[in-house]
Amino acid sequence: MRALLVSNPKATAVSPGARDIITRALGSDLKLDVTTTQRRGHAADLARQARTDGLDVVLVLGGDGTVNEVVNGLLAVGPGPDVPALAVVPGGCTNVFARNIGLPTSPVEATSELLDALRAGRRRRLGLGQVDERWFTFCAGIGFDAEVVQTVERKRRHGRRATPALYLRSAVEQFVLATDRRRPTLTLERPGAEPVGPVFLAIVSNTAPWSYLGSRPVNPNPAASFDTGLDVLAPRRLGVFSTLRTVRQMLARRATPTGRHLVALHDVGQFTLVGDRPLAVQVDGDYVGERQRATFRAVPNALDVIV
Repeated sequence: MRALLVSNPKATAVSPGARDIITRALGSDLKLDVTTTQRRGHAADLARQARTDGLDVVLVLGGDGTVNEVVNGLLAVGPGPDVPALAVVPGGCTNVFARNIGLPTSPVEATSELLDALRAGRRRRLGLGQVDERWFTFCAGIGFDAEVVQTVERKRRHGRRATPALYLRSAVEQFVLATDRRRPTLTLERPGAEPVGPVFLAIVSNTAPWSYLGSRPVNPNPAASFDTGLDVLAPRRLGVFSTLRTVRQMLARRATPTGRHLVALHDVGQFTLVGDRPLAVQVDGDYVGERQRATFRAVPNALDVIV
């Protein structure tokens, strides 16, 4: 089986020794080429070439951002029978996608499970999401959550580590100091339905959980699944008490975010969010710029994943 391992040298959860062990283990079962990413967007270029070259599997050793880049490279011209299968060795700080497909958080343990799956031919066909031309595996968002991601990325460029505490502090700072909590700016439009809004932000899920706070799952859309359309949670109000209540519901063991101020949609095939100004957008935890209009789509059976 011909395979490419795309390795992110900045992956925070993998030591050089563990990286060598993983590479040798994978190379014992696969005809493996190993490439280290050099820049943002490099993983997408490598995955795009892997599809052109007719490889069987593309493995990712890295976090959710690297996984997202590889998926966008594999599906640059859309799903098809020539797309290599995806396999993930979790190497980031959160590894939401890897955890949501049932892999251990330990990179070495995950490698062992992947080798077993490759030998047995186990794979799962996943539905994915798109926001305009960009693919996402587990989540996307526009507004406040994307602004927090943007803030964290800026702090990481100045040497900070992406820890749960950093995300929490950044979220509080953004909420208190930078977010307009008086005037919602977004309207949600769906084919064949009345517009919904205005809302302040939209959290879009392709599976659940949406993220993790350490070991605790964060579940704004607990019914979301790779096997259904997209789920959306969008608040009409962003007051302190209503927001704290929603956050508490999202962190509960049996998460059920509810309230008259919340718009909650399940299994949606397509919708568009329109703002009265450009707002930040994130996909799979990566900031991808600002948009005033963004169309989200669910794409069933988009990609084979080794599990």
